[in-house]
Amino acid sequence: MKIAVIGQSLFGQEVYCHLREEGHEVVGVFTVPDKDGKADPLGLKADEDGVPVFKFPRWRARGQALPNVVAAYQALGAELNVLPFCSQLIPTEIISAPRHGSIIYHPSLLPRHRGASAINWTLIHGDKKGGFTIFWADDGLDTGDLLLQKECEIFPDDTVSTLYSRFLFPEGIKGMVQAVKLIAEGRAPRLPQPEDGATYEGIQKKETAQINWEQPAEAIHNWIRGNDKVPGAWTEACGQKLTFFGSTLSTEGLVPEGETLPIPGARRPGVVTEAGLILFGNDDRMLLVKNIQLEDGKMIPASQFFRGADSTGLELTEEDLVMAEAVRGAWKRILPSVLEVEDSTDFFKSGAASVDVVRLVEEVKELCDGLELENEDIYMAAAFGDFIQLLVRKMRGDNTESKCVIDHVEKTVNKLTLRMPHQLFIGGAFVDAEGAKTYETINPTDGSVICQVSLAQVSDVDQAVAAAKDAFEHGLWGKISARDRGRLLYRLADLMEKHQEELATIEALDAGAVYTLALKTHVGMSVQTFRYFAGWCDKIQGATIPINQARPHRNLTMTRKEPIGVCGIVIPWNYPLMMLSWKTAACLAAGNTVVIKPAQVTPLTALKLAELTLKAGIPKGVINVLPGSGSVVGQRLSDHPDVRKIAFTGSTEVGKHIMKSCAVSNVKKVSLELGGKSPLIIFADCDLRKAVQMGMSSVFFNKGENCIAAGRLFVEDSIHDQFVQRVVEEVGKMKIGSPLNRDTTHGPQNHEAHLRKLVEYCQRGVKEGATLVCGGNQVPRPGFFFEPTVFTDVEDHMFIAQEESFGPVMIISRFANGDVDAVLSRANATEFGLASGVFTRDISKALYVSDKLEAGTVFVNTYNKTDVAAPFGGFKQSGFGKDLGEAALNEYLRVKTVTFEY
Repeated sequence: MKIAVIGQSLFGQEVYCHLREEGHEVVGVFTVPDKDGKADPLGLKADEDGVPVFKFPRWRARGQALPNVVAAYQALGAELNVLPFCSQLIPTEIISAPRHGSIIYHPSLLPRHRGASAINWTLIHGDKKGGFTIFWADDGLDTGDLLLQKECEIFPDDTVSTLYSRFLFPEGIKGMVQAVKLIAEGRAPRLPQPEDGATYEGIQKKETAQINWEQPAEAIHNWIRGNDKVPGAWTEACGQKLTFFGSTLSTEGLVPEGETLPIPGARRPGVVTEAGLILFGNDDRMLLVKNIQLEDGKMIPASQFFRGADSTGLELTEEDLVMAEAVRGAWKRILPSVLEVEDSTDFFKSGAASVDVVRLVEEVKELCDGLELENEDIYMAAAFGDFIQLLVRKMRGDNTESKCVIDHVEKTVNKLTLRMPHQLFIGGAFVDAEGAKTYETINPTDGSVICQVSLAQVSDVDQAVAAAKDAFEHGLWGKISARDRGRLLYRLADLMEKHQEELATIEALDAGAVYTLALKTHVGMSVQTFRYFAGWCDKIQGATIPINQARPHRNLTMTRKEPIGVCGIVIPWNYPLMMLSWKTAACLAAGNTVVIKPAQVTPLTALKLAELTLKAGIPKGVINVLPGSGSVVGQRLSDHPDVRKIAFTGSTEVGKHIMKSCAVSNVKKVSLELGGKSPLIIFADCDLRKAVQMGMSSVFFNKGENCIAAGRLFVEDSIHDQFVQRVVEEVGKMKIGSPLNRDTTHGPQNHEAHLRKLVEYCQRGVKEGATLVCGGNQVPRPGFFFEPTVFTDVEDHMFIAQEESFGPVMIISRFANGDVDAVLSRANATEFGLASGVFTRDISKALYVSDKLEAGTVFVNTYNKTDVAAPFGGFKQSGFGKDLGEAALNEYLRVKTVTFEY
């Protein structure tokens, strides 16, 4: 079909391009004249394609169509006029000339919001549904017959820009192409517009956009967002005209404390806070404004209104200066009327329009290694010098410009003031769970409530996954270089180290971890893990592979290691921060995004880490943290179609359930670290002193709440009694007490339900005939303390010989002198295979035993010696997949094979 395209802007350009791709012949393009030496994008593209372009400043005079315009149009022989976006008034003679008439795009659901500011009024009226209409063009009053309509949901914080970018622009282009197809096929309807519900609103202009404060907060919010960005809702305050942008009604957790901003006509003064400017409606409800434009045109964060201009700038490196000159060239191309772009050159005062904002965003993406800006960034840094500072900050990962509102719980503990987040962390913000649901997290030292923590629901999981998916597919995380990704992880590790005392204290408070151990292991190894994997970021490589050549051609085959996508990580309660770090650091190093479910009973260090990721500059959505139950959060992550990997540490029973859910949902990749019953074999030729020392550590380390704890000790008969005697002596020296006391060696068990299981476990051992040498009971004091326990005479058939206690319970069995193969058979007679150990001075025996033990880790003359560089994971029903070391990266990567022929 022969089509004349009449209109302008990027929208018009895209419609034009799509129509040509569909095989239609565009016989001419009519657009607006050049402005400040710049051609409109539609005309520019058509000119490149050799399509006739007409730029009439007007189409008629004194109510009559200009003859030269009509003649130029008629000479084209168009069969249909397509008006994607047109600001000019087109004469009826042109509208009705083609055989098929004319169709026009309108950004509202007609007959509602007729007029040129339809998008503005859709938001100002608080409509819940919006959309666009393609109708048969009429006399310019938007009353023509309907051809096609599409609708969308209006989100509470949508602005003109977000609604246009999210739906009206991309779907509108498709709609225009679809409408032309219906016309070409003779199936296009002509439905008269109903008058019921029809509205017509005038063009929104700056002079009519003043805020009326005698309205509820929601109406004020709608007015501000309905005028955001053009023309801008404004008010008089502090002797000048202030224009507000970035309004939201999401004010949960905000406290109106800060410097007041008197506003004439408002019932209450505004309050400038760290989050922005809090405003009030006449119903006393709050709304928050994030940005303010001053009367001189400068845009600032609302939180900085009373601070004045920040005169401190970043010192630019040589690399930064090269980038700045490249960007300066882009400004010159966009602003041809500006002779020289200086630091003070203002993008908008130099003639840039909204279409130029889009172009600058795309230019920066090409010049700065995929750095993705928001349109908002350009409005906030309109002067060239400010713009360069903004780019450098973003490229360095500095997010000092934007501050997340955090509702901390504060406690003075361990000579520190702890500031602990307690809400869900989704998309870079701390938010309440759906329905504001919470639960209590308990201090195991005394059973007291630490604080209320948000309890994630299914809808919260969906939001977190959506945020992670958006960050992976569209965000900065996937666009920055691997080296820059590593730099951000190094920065996070540095921040964790800086806050190590606070993190260790939270572990002691929330998990009962002995503070000195938490400082060295829980936190110390977490820092090491992030540093180790930060170093791997730019060393993840594929390979080139020689293959048979397809003669007479030649072939080249290579592999690429790529991130999987959104990963779900489910963390146990015994090492809340360390287990999180083992999995998350490798996951992020590989380039994935993540939704973390910490154990419900120990959520606080995970949430504190989330806060540190903001300070580290890790982009929003990359890391999300959802405290909650496994049956809700863990299950939804396993079932979610957009999650591509689950990493789980926990019980074998739950691991099997997760594996099944992952298979049924979308065949997710899975790695599992499950239960254990790790054997430790102590031969008579060992260093007995060391064997006792390490045997104690193998069982009682971290109160026995240790994945690789020695679940059963096999001691050679000739040293059995001496070994038991020395162990009992050492147990008597253990200091039970508050985990925050520096001389404590044994703190409380993690939670009350676990304490009850340990009591039942020991009672069953006694009932089955094992000898309880010491311990076996709850310590008679507040909190969840359990005595270090030793059982001997444990036979292979007993429950305590087969099942792990996951607590401070040493299970000792004898084996006959010299019978190596028999004890190996007993040690391997379990469905678990996480870890194992052997003590002997005989190197040949050590090598033989380590070869025969069926476990993912074998310790020889040591125990619990894990390292960030050494892979860790189990065999059999202890799971599969690895944490730590280079092997861990493969759990979060997929391998793509690419073959070329030349």
